[in-house]
Amino acid sequence: MMPRHLTRRAALALPALLLASRAEAAWPERPIRLVVPFPPGSGTDILARLLAEPLGRALAQPVVIENRPGANGVVGAEVVAKAPADGYTLMMMGTSVAAINPHTLRRLPYDPIRDFAPVGAIAETPYVLVVPPGAPGADLAGWLAAARGRDLTLGYGNAGGQIMGAMLADMARLKLTLVPYRGSTEALTDVSAGRLDMTFADFGMGMQQAQAGRVRALAQSLGQPFPLAPEVPPLATALPGFDASVWFSVVAPAATPGPLLAALEAAMGRVLAERDFAAKLTGHGLAPMRMSAAGFGQFMQRQLALWGERVRLAGIEPQ
Repeated sequence: MMPRHLTRRAALALPALLLASRAEAAWPERPIRLVVPFPPGSGTDILARLLAEPLGRALAQPVVIENRPGANGVVGAEVVAKAPADGYTLMMMGTSVAAINPHTLRRLPYDPIRDFAPVGAIAETPYVLVVPPGAPGADLAGWLAAARGRDLTLGYGNAGGQIMGAMLADMARLKLTLVPYRGSTEALTDVSAGRLDMTFADFGMGMQQAQAGRVRALAQSLGQPFPLAPEVPPLATALPGFDASVWFSVVAPAATPGPLLAALEAAMGRVLAERDFAAKLTGHGLAPMRMSAAGFGQFMQRQLALWGERVRLAGIEPQ
């Protein structure tokens, strides 16, 4: 027989449990906010706006974008980590917020694994290594052969570009000076003018410049061919083990109830299955990622460890 004090405690808790279950059954009853921890016009923001309308259709409620930029995504991530776990707050999370910030920022007000529940992956894209049009070598192997023994410069506008440069220098045994820029666009401009030997550009921007003849797209950073540009070889063809990408996902506050997470995952799955949405991703240089929420949670943990190794290789000290 159950002790009287436990029976009483269960009876007191029952109304709250019933209210919670009813709220979950009725969810969603109002618009859902999708926090973007970067400013309007950023790559993360563009993808969020592509996702919001079809996800809103799948959930039968509007999905409203809320930009909360600052500190390389930290401001927005902290907002979501502390938000009510009621299914009405989501966040666009990417490589920098989930896997790079924890290793480059000393006081981080969130834990990417503990404070968020994965809803699902959306898309990924590689970095593209670009060089001036007149750079030596007909292909990646030829360029690497000509580059060894020279003093080279690589411009970067973010931690990802800095890390890619350090990986390239280490794996290809290159003498490389890393030159910081305020943004990747400025570094790309200086490569096209021949003032820099190379940069790792965002895939869409780098390929646009390459197709215009302003730079040469020498290789991309994924470990396998990228379906949107099969003509651009992986760096891994010459440097086995070189594999890195920029990826994007949707997460919720960690304590969000399981049934709501399952409903969100199902809605995301329907969006990713739409041909029109896939075509829009392709148009922005992104390839859809097919991964369950559980599988993506495991992927995030592997990425966190992997980028930690890369940050140490780059010699970046936490700030």
